[in-house]
Amino acid sequence: MFFAKPMIESFGGERESRMAFDRIDRQILSLLQEDGRMTNVELAERVGLTAPPCLRRVRALEEAGAIRGYHADLDPVSLGFGITIFALVSLRSQAESDLAAFEEHIAGIAEVRECHMLNGEIDFILKIVATDLKSFQEILTTKLTTAPNVTSVKTSLTIRTAKQMPGIPVSEL
Repeated sequence: MFFAKPMIESFGGERESRMAFDRIDRQILSLLQEDGRMTNVELAERVGLTAPPCLRRVRALEEAGAIRGYHADLDPVSLGFGITIFALVSLRSQAESDLAAFEEHIAGIAEVRECHMLNGEIDFILKIVATDLKSFQEILTTKLTTAPNVTSVKTSLTIRTAKQMPGIPVSEL
């Protein structure tokens, strides 16, 4: 199975725990990331196990938080969300309470699909989907620029996406 490694230092100097996984755990993670609808029987066959121990491993990976969930990869255009925009947001203050207030506000905007706090001149980058430019303008002017503590928002409309991979690269080593 897998085990928790000792605490390690992360980029920001904070402490974080990271789990180590054996070859089979990594195979399971890679295969499920590629196809979360794969049956346990098929998964077990592909990793060289019988179904019961494979299912135990999957459950343990879920309980440990390595597998956070399963979802469908939806096509935004076929569902009416024809444009994707990235917004660079600067805040007046970076006090923790102000950051939390902004994050809470953003959590309530369904069209904001990702929100990442950044290091440097820009405080947050947001990935936003919209049905058209008019709906994006409404999101921008009524929901985003009016958010707590926002001083500026710079946006860029996506022309095309050259690469979009879900998850993380999982090596079997």
